[in-house]
Amino acid sequence: MIEINKNLCDRCGTCVAVCETDCITVYEAYIEIDNNKCISCKKCVWICPVDALTLVTEEK
Repeated sequence: MIEINKNLCDRCGTCVAVCETDCITVYEAYIEIDNNKCISCKKCVWICPVDALTLVTEEK
């Protein structure tokens, strides 16, 4: 699951450009990730220029 730090995100859209599953949507005031479609490839995390995205793993 990918988490967004909304205080850091500047909605540049770089993450959308690399997302293979089209699970990221950028709106005027925020971005949204559909974690049901996300495959946790981390491309968006790696490419984010402001480090606003983080992969969160759930512990069992």
